[in-house]
Amino acid sequence: MNIIETLNLSHMYGRTEAVRSLTFSVPKGGACALLGQNGAGKTTTLKMLMNLLRPTCGSATVLGVDSRKLGPAQFAQIGYVSETQTLPAGMTVQRFLDFCRSLYPSWDRELEARLLAIFELPPERKLSALSRGMRMKAMLLSSLAYRPRLLVMDEPFSGLDPVAREELTQGVLELAGSGDWALLISSHDIDDVERLVETVAIIDAGSLKLAEPVVSLQSRFRRVEIASSQIENIHPPGTCIHPQRSGTLSRWIETGFTPGTEGMYRAAFPSAGISTHPMSLKEIYLAIMMKHHAGTKGAM
Repeated sequence: MNIIETLNLSHMYGRTEAVRSLTFSVPKGGACALLGQNGAGKTTTLKMLMNLLRPTCGSATVLGVDSRKLGPAQFAQIGYVSETQTLPAGMTVQRFLDFCRSLYPSWDRELEARLLAIFELPPERKLSALSRGMRMKAMLLSSLAYRPRLLVMDEPFSGLDPVAREELTQGVLELAGSGDWALLISSHDIDDVERLVETVAIIDAGSLKLAEPVVSLQSRFRRVEIASSQIENIHPPGTCIHPQRSGTLSRWIETGFTPGTEGMYRAAFPSAGISTHPMSLKEIYLAIMMKHHAGTKGAM
């Protein structure tokens, strides 16, 4: 079962197409990151999924329900955390949690206590007196303690210091290890989401450029270096992007690496020194975005 499923999902602001024919899914138990630059269409996509914006065309289902028909029964099973959310400033942390607890029959007091300890939130301090990082942690706690079937996060790490980012990540991992749920997180901070997700969907200018498991991406992308005095005779294959040459060294990114690829290189260039290097998710993301912005040829 897919917790989220979209088909040609689109939205226009006036004459501007913010999201264009987006089709992707998040299965039950899955964790997916929407990656893209600011203005790529990530927040608009999440707002359509949460019934905060209506699609111009196309469709989406969330928890098996048309996103345009989401109501209290579904929202009781969805946690939503956004950098633009506001909190009741006059409430203390404890009063805020007491209020939220009354709204959710599935609220887990034991999980609440564990998250309070992980986040080091001061229960008697007013929300208005908390730092931005502390407020984000309070929002996340209030969205995790009732064990939602779906957690949606929109740029939750933006502007936070490294310690706050780590604590937010630990809070999400606390839920991840304790139930069958799904996560959709939008971000342009690749390092922060890499530990949380299994699949990435890359959006640029409102269009989906790629949707693939992280393991698959990292297995087929390699940075290749070939050193040879016969540099003019070395040409990267069609599965490569970003070719570069410097003196006797040729470099490129192989997008179709397999266990036999390095052997094929050595057979093709027997007198050359060849090395291949794994790439982080951030390096792969940057390579994909640079290719699309440059309009270069090559397989992805």
